Amino acid sequence: MEERMEEQHTPETTPQTPEKETPSVEERLAAALQEIEALRTDNLRILADSENFKKRLTREKEEQCKFAVAGLVEELLVVLDNLELALSHCSGNEACKDLFTGVDMTRNAMLEVLRRHGLTPIEVQEGADFDPALHEALGHEARADLKPGTVARVLQRGYLLKERLLRPAKVMVTSTPEQA
Repeated sequence: MEERMEEQHTPETTPQTPEKETPSVEERLAAALQEIEALRTDNLRILADSENFKKRLTREKEEQCKFAVAGLVEELLVVLDNLELALSHCSGNEACKDLFTGVDMTRNAMLEVLRRHGLTPIEVQEGADFDPALHEALGHEARADLKPGTVARVLQRGYLLKERLLRPAKVMVTSTPEQA
């Protein structure tokens, strides 16, 4: 067996590693200033992002509050339609005069409450131009007295809720006799 001899390093036999040069004060200062500028830029970007986030949340909250009543109002439109239907059946009938007055007062009171919450009826007149943004065409009607493509009859009133279409007006659109 051979014995291993450990090598002993003496200062003369120890491998020399080159010492790193330490950066000068000016170089360290320049690096620190560069790092500060990068951090400042990041900080400004984060602040801008947080401001944009706050603005978006505020805008979304305002939008949500503005149209929070939309579902309820839409359901109440069915009741309003029924009141208007009752009025159309009672009008001109002397026996229903008192009933007509009561139903009309109820409809007007309900409309006033809904108006305070931003509901606006879409006013459509016979002969008005058909507007697909506000009207829903349910069919065509041949009418010689009106130009084609206009509203012949309003079947159901439409409504806006704070300038947003809640329900389009359901209408019949005029057509030439050949198209009908």
